[in-house]
Amino acid sequence: MVISMPTTIQVKDSTLDRLKFFKESSKESYDEVINKVLDEVEEGVLSDEALEDIRIGLMEIKEGKGESIEKVAKELGIKL
Repeated sequence: MVISMPTTIQVKDSTLDRLKFFKESSKESYDEVINKVLDEVEEGVLSDEALEDIRIGLMEIKEGKGESIEKVAKELGIKL
């Protein structure tokens, strides 16, 4: 069993103000705020596979292999 001990970190007043901006309530701890921000950063990172898929898709569009938005919208019954 691992017991985590609280750690004090020093931050500038401007950093503290930035952290306060992300607090959703006054009861939310700064640990929760930091983890929430880190989670969002980690989720925003694309995998190498995703980046490769995007690269291939862009190449296919340049080669004229894609469908126009108008054609896809018509097939799906969507008005643009």
